[in-house]
Amino acid sequence: MVIPELNLRHLRLMLTVAQTGSITTAASRCNISQPAATHALKKLEAGFGQPLFDRTTKGIFPTPSGAILTARIERALGLLDAAAIPLGARLHLTASTARLKALIELTHSQNFSLAARNLGITQPTVHRAITQFEQELGRPLFRRTQFGVVPTRVGHQLAQAAQLAFAELAQAQMELEEAGGNARLTITIGGMPLSRAFLLPKAMAQFQRRYPQVNFRIVEGPYETLLGGLLRAEIDLLLGALRTPPPVTDIVQEHLFEDEVVVVSGPGHPLAGEVAPDLRQALDFPWVIPFSGTPARRHFDAQIERAGLPPPFTMVETSSMILMRELLHQGPYLGVVSRLQAIGEIENGLMTALPIAIEDSRRAIGLTMRSNWRPTPMQRQFLDSVRGQFGHRTPTG
Repeated sequence: MVIPELNLRHLRLMLTVAQTGSITTAASRCNISQPAATHALKKLEAGFGQPLFDRTTKGIFPTPSGAILTARIERALGLLDAAAIPLGARLHLTASTARLKALIELTHSQNFSLAARNLGITQPTVHRAITQFEQELGRPLFRRTQFGVVPTRVGHQLAQAAQLAFAELAQAQMELEEAGGNARLTITIGGMPLSRAFLLPKAMAQFQRRYPQVNFRIVEGPYETLLGGLLRAEIDLLLGALRTPPPVTDIVQEHLFEDEVVVVSGPGHPLAGEVAPDLRQALDFPWVIPFSGTPARRHFDAQIERAGLPPPFTMVETSSMILMRELLHQGPYLGVVSRLQAIGEIENGLMTALPIAIEDSRRAIGLTMRSNWRPTPMQRQFLDSVRGQFGHRTPTG
């Protein structure tokens, strides 16, 4: 995420002008002079390279671009103020972009030197920004330990709100570019194994044929890591297996279709020629299985438990489809995988789906998004494209 280099006081002024229709009234409410307010608006318009207000005899009103920006500013400041106002009467007014960026980076790196390096500023500058924050609050934002600095609950909440606010402003910039017809939008997707093998290739290729100016960035990792990126607005959406119940309250899950877990082998495996191999036979072989805690692994473990059998003696835990495929060709390994994740391998004869049932393994596949995420028009078109390919059901949160 690129954090816009915008003055928060100027954005607050712009929102007040849009709400009141008067620079004079807005300047008074924001405790600045009218000439200073006029200069700030001109600076914003110069920064965005287009007029944001129409000046008329009846007042000053947002242009279409100004309306897009003020709507995003209202959301951004709402997120920030909700976290800042309870901590101090004026914190939401004195918190600058530079201070908030220092807070976010230190929360992530938990080290002053790393935070300074990542921001391209000096360590004393980061230290001073955090110290000033803490002095205004009258409480610590970080706990100093021998291993680094750890955000307090208040520090974490404020950093989270600031990151979401900056993400909203980044969305504003993209939406303005889209409206101007010169967007170079990047959609960041948390891709779980099934989506990388089955869902995303088709969805991205089809969308980029229509909109070649849209880029995709696919982030891989464990579900918990992807979920954290989603909640910090570093990822726009997740695509893959849904969780029941949802792990947090700040997300919306949208069910597209269902998949099931299957047992696979290499085409030359001893059980591949069996008419009806059973699980007891299969557990004598080495297995390639998903990590503990994943939906597919839970179904596999539950099937073994129902059968009253011990787990495999030899196991490889991985989320890599490539590693599973190669191991199946290196020896008598068996694998546990989503059927659709392996469908290409099965259809091309690289794997064989064995008739060993994993009962009750059907699972919901779909989209996971932040409940307060407002996609740009182009992002919304991509979501609709995915829904059109794979079905659509009412989102659940």
